[in-house]
Amino acid sequence: MEIKRISILGSTGSIGSNTLRVVDEFRDDLQVEALAAGRNLALLTEQAVRFHPSLLCVEHRSDVDRLHDMLKNRRSNFHKIPIVWGMDGLKQAATIPEADTVLCAVSGASALVPVLEALRLGKQLALATKEILVMAGELVMRTAALHKLEIMPIDSEHNAILQCLRGEQRSSIRRIILTASGGPFLHLPMEQLSKVTPEVALRHPTWKMGKKITIDSATLMNKGLEVIEAHWLFGIPGEEVEVLIHPQSAVHSLVEMVDGSVIAQLGIADMRNAIQYALFHPHRRRNERPSLDLCHMGKLEFLAPDGKKFPCLELAYEAMRVGGTMPAVMNAANETAVRAFLEERIRFTEIARIIRITMEKHAAKTIHFLETALEADTWARVTAAGQLNSHVF
Repeated sequence: MEIKRISILGSTGSIGSNTLRVVDEFRDDLQVEALAAGRNLALLTEQAVRFHPSLLCVEHRSDVDRLHDMLKNRRSNFHKIPIVWGMDGLKQAATIPEADTVLCAVSGASALVPVLEALRLGKQLALATKEILVMAGELVMRTAALHKLEIMPIDSEHNAILQCLRGEQRSSIRRIILTASGGPFLHLPMEQLSKVTPEVALRHPTWKMGKKITIDSATLMNKGLEVIEAHWLFGIPGEEVEVLIHPQSAVHSLVEMVDGSVIAQLGIADMRNAIQYALFHPHRRRNERPSLDLCHMGKLEFLAPDGKKFPCLELAYEAMRVGGTMPAVMNAANETAVRAFLEERIRFTEIARIIRITMEKHAAKTIHFLETALEADTWARVTAAGQLNSHVF
């Protein structure tokens, strides 16, 4: 097997850090060519020293010199690694000639343009950023198909579906069932949701993730985004993608076939398994991680999601039914509202209200070009911010 050369967008986050743990396990098969990160310069420095990339990218221009100095203090030759920044830097990291695979784990919609450019160059995409397909799924999938590329999902749910469908025809699918842990408020009475703090909302019971995706998990918006992502990745109508709450997080997703057979993928709650499968697909590689112990787990529970308690899930279904730019608007409004909640400017229950009001104000358009999706994204952020600034909550 030839060495796979990877560019990691979002290297200091949970997915990026776990990807580098996988690289550590398979040093003979995986090589890091570029690392792009936000403002965690200390961790980025450690990653650069350990994995020797050809290019580094940071979010802000002001961090370039700081990172240079931090690298220079570690060993003289490290400060020679080129460092780029901002959106142009992210595009350079995604399109670096030495890399054949781009793993995108940047939170939010900012990686859409770099990902499209990577696909246009024929690079394999391993995708953890579901917002990209939510914003412009048709455009992204069309670009991948044009270059005969299959997008490898990193999300445990979509990665599980990919494994369930191995050797199956898409026409054989009756429905896809995505599982959700239920987040930290599964059993919290509905009337108490308005009082929860960001600190409490960030305590996910199963997965260790970034702040934004953790809040999305608490509102079930994360599962709504995954429904839209599954629709695009697997060519399944939205009404055939369902969600079940599964607190044990052992069954990562299920697929029901037209003959009534149900295929499930199970495993321990460790993102490295999904990352490894995506990077080596269609091959499987032995690793030394623990096995799933079903006897120790004792029971597997499945519950229907409570739409009244978690309205964000239905908002995602509504956006998908409308189509066009509506999912992009929903996603941008959600990012704006989640940021406001984390900054303690709004209550937890007001996240869904901001999204709903922003969607109600939008007249959806068909997305033929990237600019249409980007314009809708910008419009939604301005509109959602206006709701925050108007003090209507």
